Amino acid sequence: MARYTGSVCRLCRREGVKLYLKGERCYTDKCAIDRRAYAPGQHGQARKKVSEYGTQLREKQKARRVYGVLEKQFRAYYEEANRRKGITGETLLQILESRLDNVVYRSGFAASRPEARQIVKHGHILVNGKRVDIPSYLTKPGDVIAFSDKAQEAPRVKELLESAESKAVVAWLERDLNTKSARIVRVPSRDEIDVPVAEQMIVELYSR
Repeated sequence: MARYTGSVCRLCRREGVKLYLKGERCYTDKCAIDRRAYAPGQHGQARKKVSEYGTQLREKQKARRVYGVLEKQFRAYYEEANRRKGITGETLLQILESRLDNVVYRSGFAASRPEARQIVKHGHILVNGKRVDIPSYLTKPGDVIAFSDKAQEAPRVKELLESAESKAVVAWLERDLNTKSARIVRVPSRDEIDVPVAEQMIVELYSR
């Protein structure tokens, strides 16, 4: 599957906010956006007048980059959200939050979403006791995710589990560090999704 392979620090600088794509580095003074708080490229420091369309586009790009989703799949998520009952923008974020790689990250079992994606693709995660290696797999309330027995012996996974002890878990998940697992309790509400995105602008963009 296609994916972005360039510098993720450029993405944060392009959007003008931290997207937390580099894990622990984002919390240090090495973070690129703290050192160079302007867009990358030759004209990154130039002042530009942004149109309404440009603002809407930036919000969409920001959401895509936070969750590591390419355009075709993101558009499919929007169309699914539009079909469901409720507020389309909020539903879109709820679908994105239910991705398996995001749930692994939210559980504190990875330092970043890109790392969570890699953990899933390597077959280290079980969903309800069955191995799932598809990062975009959509979880639902009641599902239990856990590291496989083999994965728990990996040095990096041991590090992550140790660091998870000091990390708070989101309210819509229940984590059990004894069993190295987490259970999805419910669908998160909008105020429980701490991504810097104005989702209504995304809806307006796709409604054009």
